[in-house]
Amino acid sequence: MTDTLPVQADPGTTTGRVLVLLDGSRMSYAALRAAAEIASFTGADVLGVFVEELNQLRSAGYGFAREVGGSSGISRPLAPGDVEQRMQRLANEVRRALANAVASFGGRHALSVARGHVIDEVLALAGPKDLLVLGRVGWSSAPGARLGSTAKGLVRRSQGRVLLWCEGRVEPLGRVVVFLNDHQEANIRAVQAAAEVIRHSHRPVTLLLGADSTISSENLKGIAQELGIQESELRVRSLPSTDPAVVAGILRQERAVELVLSRECTLLQEPGAERLLVALNLPVTVTP
Repeated sequence: MTDTLPVQADPGTTTGRVLVLLDGSRMSYAALRAAAEIASFTGADVLGVFVEELNQLRSAGYGFAREVGGSSGISRPLAPGDVEQRMQRLANEVRRALANAVASFGGRHALSVARGHVIDEVLALAGPKDLLVLGRVGWSSAPGARLGSTAKGLVRRSQGRVLLWCEGRVEPLGRVVVFLNDHQEANIRAVQAAAEVIRHSHRPVTLLLGADSTISSENLKGIAQELGIQESELRVRSLPSTDPAVVAGILRQERAVELVLSRECTLLQEPGAERLLVALNLPVTVTP
């Protein structure tokens, strides 16, 4: 079923959709596969979002505008008509990719094609109950090189959860790691997001606490119940510091397969937060 779902979030619904930003890059298609699989587990609808970047169209209108081939290195004029045709072809390509990805799981989907600035257009569509799935980088970056500017902007400004997706080797004994801090409501949302992650992967969980934080045995028992796992499958570790290198080392020790943390957590406030996310090379879910 294609393009029959409402593209705007319905504030009256109790469950959200899975939105995935598609730009034709390899990482966006990897994010699409992840989004389709998540939707198959949760029963959510999938909304693909393709944005015709306004700045690119405007730049093509200048007589001096040129483009350089990514592999050939050849410089050629950048004509508005060529850019329009290219965007139309790409929109058709992502439409087919979306249909194929969701069809393999039997879900419902739609594609929203908008023209404007990517971050603004995505934020206009994504509601507080939606999950937004992004490839960590797009066409402008090599995989693993840095966190794309679009991903950074959406992580900071999205109302709901954001999953920064990346492809990596799946660790069979890996754990989902949840970072907790002093924001109680944010911690609750992070634990709920982790519960959704492990509901179908059946993985153990590690809770990471700040250096000065503690957790009572009663709270620990409640978190295990919320996660739907035995207390023996739940491990607690304290971070000696939020230095990105230290955190990355601990996550490797835990064989982390996904990190869940709140947008309010101290890790994302650190100057080296971007370096941490790049160094980890694993999916990261950021909750409100």
